[in-house]
Amino acid sequence: MSAPTDIRLPQRVVERCMGTVFSVDVRAPGVDRRALTEVLRWLHWVDETFSTYLPGSQVSRLARGELSPGECAPEVREVLDRCAELERITDGYFSAFADGRLDPSGLVKGWAIERASGMLAERGSLNHCVNGGGDVQCAGESQPGRPWRIGLADPLRPGMLVGVAVGTDMAVATSGTAERGAHIVDPHSGARPAELASVCLVGRNLATVDAFATAAFAMGAAAPDWIAGRSAMSGGVVFADGSIWMSAELTPA
Repeated sequence: MSAPTDIRLPQRVVERCMGTVFSVDVRAPGVDRRALTEVLRWLHWVDETFSTYLPGSQVSRLARGELSPGECAPEVREVLDRCAELERITDGYFSAFADGRLDPSGLVKGWAIERASGMLAERGSLNHCVNGGGDVQCAGESQPGRPWRIGLADPLRPGMLVGVAVGTDMAVATSGTAERGAHIVDPHSGARPAELASVCLVGRNLATVDAFATAAFAMGAAAPDWIAGRSAMSGGVVFADGSIWMSAELTPA
């Protein structure tokens, strides 16, 4: 499939949403510009629906008991069902109620980005990258014969990297304290783990990878062993003291 003659490649858009910056990078073959508009509209809809900061969002109203799950959009029920499944898979380290109140944020951004990537694929895009605040879903290749290369940020040295993930059709997610401070809670103890600065995971599907990164961070010092036991994922952990553990599949910076 070739790009329409009036499309200049690569196609890139940048948008502020969900309190962070999203970028969409489409390589050949290109898509109709309306596809990019649909993706941005989708991301803003997700923010308006799932935000825990907007009092009028469906999730905020659900948390206050003003709505029942059956009165919410089907996507809300989908996310809550997936959160419950992930809670079982992670032995409770991922939870939509980690801080005692409804907050599915640990899944929502990755889920929204993965869905945005799927929207682009439905419009004919074979090679693209959707990045939301460092959580990334890549499709295909960056160029013919060249995989995507995604830098893994060093949470203790702004602007520096601890490693690089290289691959095709991959997802990369990071959980840590760099952007939002100590916001991740261990649902078992109610404490905010202090042993780690960040956890970065690499897999195939961002919704799961993002939630697993949150769960691994909540595990604290046990995170490397848990990551090593996930056959479909690789990852890196930066400890609060600056020491680093990294899977063999990742490339150190």
